[in-house]
Order: sequence, then C-alpha cells, then structure tokens
Amino acid sequence: MTIEKKGCLAFAVCGSFCTLEDALGAAQALTAQGWTLLPIMSFAAQQDTRFGTGESWRQRLQAVAGQPVLDTLQAVEPLGPRRLVQALVVAPCTGATLARLAAGLSDTPVTLAAKSLLRVGSPVVLAVSTNDGLGASGENMARLCQRKHYYFVPYGQDDPFAKPQSLKADLALLPAAVDAALRGEQLQPVLLGQRMKM
Repeated sequence: MTIEKKGCLAFAVCGSFCTLEDALGAAQALTAQGWTLLPIMSFAAQQDTRFGTGESWRQRLQAVAGQPVLDTLQAVEPLGPRRLVQALVVAPCTGATLARLAAGLSDTPVTLAAKSLLRVGSPVVLAVSTNDGLGASGENMARLCQRKHYYFVPYGQDDPFAKPQSLKADLALLPAAVDAALRGEQLQPVLLGQRMKM
C-alpha cells in the first residue's frame, strides 16, 4: 500500500518530559498519514531527566522523522522565508513556551521556528501540556487564541483531582487539528463534557 505524500511539517518538542512518549506517537501518526517531518527540539527538551536522556529522545525523534533534529536558532530561522514547511506543530507545548510566544520572544529553537512561520502567514499548531493551564498559563493561552495563525489541538484537564490546574492536549486529535489549521480553521479547542483518554 502506497501512502500519499501530504507535504512537510516542522514538528517541535518542548520540555514536558512526561508527554514526550505520547508526542512521538503523534509524530508517528502524522508520518503514517504521509507527512514528512522536520524535527525540532527546544533547549529544555534536550536535558536529561528521570524520563530519559536528551540524547535518547533526540535519537527517537530522528528515527520517527527520518531527518536530523534542528536544535539551534540558525537551523530553524529559514523555515518560513524559504517555505520549507507548511506548518509548525509544537507537541508538547509547555507553559514556558506559551509564555514566550505570547510575549513575542524568539530565544529558543521552537519559538524562533514559530516566528519564522508566522512571518509568512503559516499556521502554528500548539498541543499544550502544562500543569498551570488553568492558572498562570491560561492568560497566555487566551492571548494566543486571539492571534492570527495560532491553532490549538483540543485540550482538557488530564487529572482534575490530583492536578486541578493541569491541561493537556488530546494528541489523538493532532492530525485533524493540523488539517483544520491548514484550512484556516480551529477545531473546538476545549474538550467539553468529555473525559480525556490519557
């Protein structure tokens, strides 16, 4: 069976280490649908943690994408101006990255990749994963919802009792969110009345 090629996406991971496994699964789902991925890692995602080493995550992301990881400002800056990708996916998108994007800062590979794509009007699709989504990060999410070319993967509370302020995107909906963003449409961002499958 031949998979029809859909185009090329930049796929960026940030330092929500407990979500990286699911993010790799989402990346694999995109490649299975025919997308070519250019992988990007934030500075934070390259750290060693109890969830694994930065190098192991790099190798696994490269294996899924079949491309070397872009991890410097210089490497990501041409993405938009040279039209190397159709959209940027940030999965997981941490509270720190949300804050930087909302403030217009471009001091990491992920935030500069976003600026590079926004420069030419291409979509930036955010799959949030933050323990303070209903706290401090909520303000930044609201600011980004009002800006052109930002789109959210539908999200909800992942653990309302143990972590009542935590929000996490439903990565099973990432491919649909990307397709909608490329049409200039936002899927219903908040999962209302549904129990998230985590």
